[in-house]
Amino acid sequence: MSQNLSGHTQLQGEPDIARIATAFADARRARVLMALADGRALPAGRLAEEAGVSASTISNHLTVLLNHGLVTVEQQGRHRYYRLATHEVEGVLEALAKLAPRTPITSLRAHTRAHAVRTGRTCYRHLAGQAGVELFQRFMSAGWITGGDGLHHPELSGDRLSSAGKGKHYRLTTAGAEALAEWGIEARVLSTTRPLRYCIDWTEQAHHLAGPLGTAVTDHLFGLGWIVRNNVPRSVDITNTGAAGLASLIQPTEISVM
Repeated sequence: MSQNLSGHTQLQGEPDIARIATAFADARRARVLMALADGRALPAGRLAEEAGVSASTISNHLTVLLNHGLVTVEQQGRHRYYRLATHEVEGVLEALAKLAPRTPITSLRAHTRAHAVRTGRTCYRHLAGQAGVELFQRFMSAGWITGGDGLHHPELSGDRLSSAGKGKHYRLTTAGAEALAEWGIEARVLSTTRPLRYCIDWTEQAHHLAGPLGTAVTDHLFGLGWIVRNNVPRSVDITNTGAAGLASLIQPTEISVM
């Protein structure tokens, strides 16, 4: 409820889903939102490239997104940078992605982008794709995480591709908590992630780490320069330093469940 100018309480009706849905229901605006889904702020020129439209056309689409409260804009020098307004917008994109059919790959550019997204990307705020699945497997092999094999077994768990998993009960082990704390992950995160959350990776059909711990690990990897963004939205590359760092960091250990 809200109050009008006379101070009287006004009743609020049901959410106008159809109105907000119109902002998503354009392929060009959808590409803009997906380009911003990794949390970065991008200029209009870059968003025009992602949407495949001219500078004048992207201005119209950005106005629609601004008017619907889906993006925000800030001025830096001569350029205006846009970003998603809230994490809820990112959540809507992920939810729609679960329902949407996959588009066919019909060009070299589409093939390059698809390969980059499969190799490594961010899903919400955690590492996904081959890089994310491999990292999760390394954590299990090192004895840092226990409770499953990291593979997608829909017939046993009922989990669906490209969604948050519910069938497994992964847990952080004592060795894992100690190793991650020494590596730099905050104790606050390590103490509130049992059981651990995971997602079923839609490109790899396997599990990658999600939730607060997945986000904290991914943020730390960025901070160390072990993973970096590239020119494909949401996709990431593991640097040579990162590959060497992960190899030296994650070593086999005995499992002691917390």
